[in-house]
Amino acid sequence: MTAARFYEIFRFCLVGGGCFLVDYGLLYALTEYAGIPYLWSSGISFTSSVFVNYWLCVIYVFRGAGEQTARQKVLFFGSSIAGLVLNQICMFIFVDICGIYYMLAKLGATAIVTVWNYVMKRRAIAG
Repeated sequence: MTAARFYEIFRFCLVGGGCFLVDYGLLYALTEYAGIPYLWSSGISFTSSVFVNYWLCVIYVFRGAGEQTARQKVLFFGSSIAGLVLNQICMFIFVDICGIYYMLAKLGATAIVTVWNYVMKRRAIAG
């Protein structure tokens, strides 16, 4: 692995960590305070964090990405939609089938989706 790729992964993890806090915080607030069922809250919070993540990936993570083409934007958001589906499936399995508390289940779902996100978003943004 080159030093440039290592730092790119580091930046991706840093941005991902911040976006995770957006996702995790919104999930909790929407579920606990707004009374929205966890699967709906999870979808809303995940989607919100995707928009923040896109902006930060373009300006900070994948340096030299420049102006994104329509194709790159579609690939980025298409991979995010697939990530959302994967997130929701994981949440359902962990919470409804395995009986894990939804906030703990989100940690497991995030771990799984993070790998997917890096591979697909790198392809989408880096071209």
